[in-house]
Amino acid sequence: MANHKSSLKRIRSSEAKRQRNRYQLKTTRTLIKKVLMSKDKKEAEKLYIDAQSMIDKLAKKNIIHKNNAANKKSKLALHIAKLK
Repeated sequence: MANHKSSLKRIRSSEAKRQRNRYQLKTTRTLIKKVLMSKDKKEAEKLYIDAQSMIDKLAKKNIIHKNNAANKKSKLALHIAKLK
């Protein structure tokens, strides 16, 4: 276990950041699933705008890699394009 004050603080702060990142990532994954499950094109497009925004925020904060974000957005766009 850490002995220094600064290392104890670092443990606390990194745990808080880890929990925040997990929450944001899980929320985004849930929204992506909603887009993929929607059968209506208009509804999917509305959800896609929110999902795209959240994915971009995750990439900006380095929670996910920028290429991973691009792949996710591309797959969602392809899915929406296939809907009627």
